[in-house]
Amino acid sequence: MSKAPETVRVTSHRVSCDGASDIPGGAALGHPRIWLEIDEKGYVECGYCDKRFVLVGGAADDQAH
Repeated sequence: MSKAPETVRVTSHRVSCDGASDIPGGAALGHPRIWLEIDEKGYVECGYCDKRFVLVGGAADDQAH
């Protein structure tokens, strides 16, 4: 069984992902840093690692409703 992709709540419409920012010294373990833009859906997913970034208070933020 595989682990579900990580979900991160953010306060900015523009986010970056490198796949290893939470791993100390883990830059070599991640992927190239990319910038993502959250649209009216309220979230965006990284095309490399499937990490989901949810805008706080946005349409996809379950904790705001």
